[in-house]
Amino acid sequence: MPLTPKDDTSSRGIVHAQIGREKFKLERFEAGSLLTPFVEHYWALSYELPEGLAHTQKVLSYPNLHLAFEQDMEGRRALLYGVPSRPFQRELRGAGRVLGVKFRAGGFHPFWQRDIADLTGTVVDIREVFGADSADWMDAVLDAGDGQAMAAQAEKLLLLRLPQRDEQAEQAEDIIQAIKSDRELLKVEQISTMTGLSVRQLQRMFRKYVGVSPKWAINRFRLQEAAERLERDEPVQWAELAVQLGYFDQAHLIKDFKAVLGQSPSSYRKLSSKGDQV
Repeated sequence: MPLTPKDDTSSRGIVHAQIGREKFKLERFEAGSLLTPFVEHYWALSYELPEGLAHTQKVLSYPNLHLAFEQDMEGRRALLYGVPSRPFQRELRGAGRVLGVKFRAGGFHPFWQRDIADLTGTVVDIREVFGADSADWMDAVLDAGDGQAMAAQAEKLLLLRLPQRDEQAEQAEDIIQAIKSDRELLKVEQISTMTGLSVRQLQRMFRKYVGVSPKWAINRFRLQEAAERLERDEPVQWAELAVQLGYFDQAHLIKDFKAVLGQSPSSYRKLSSKGDQV
């Protein structure tokens, strides 16, 4: 059964998104009801660049794991990506396509049954996660057809391994969504008060189910917001924004932005406004 395209055109987290969208096509699809507690959505990316042209895409990653079925000039792969320790970066050349499964924060633990932090910063072959018989999944997905058909095939295969729901995993996802949407949540202690969990309990929960710390999640979502504002070329008062995002002053925000994204906010804005790669 075809999966429903997701009504989501958000570019949050995609560094220099406008430049990127000129180089690739990105679609998203809703997960079916049985997998919704575990899978946030499926995404299909395709590109075909002229010979000699390359595009390097960086992503300021969310605290989510991704299962990716990839095809490019180097061949085919089926890999699980833990939450990247640094922003994810990939060079695109020639023609290629990817079908990705974005698991909810906490959503992969029921499949894995181990601390998700063990996967942070790693990339592992699908067989290390789902067993030797999952080796055939790669061709089954990539040969299914267009993005929607590939997503439906990935869903069918995941349903074969459908785990039991985990109440704590779903609570971890709820907390992540709260951090993402509530700009007033700037400190771990606020989350502790909101949930009734101690800071130590939160840290253990995040290690087990999310893979990064609560503080990491807060900082990442706030940096995404800063980058998104620059991407939209909005006027920015840095001192005011620093306070809104929980920084001591604008110097700390600018330093953190540069440390994570590799360029100053002013350079980021300048490149975003050009509309092509330099």
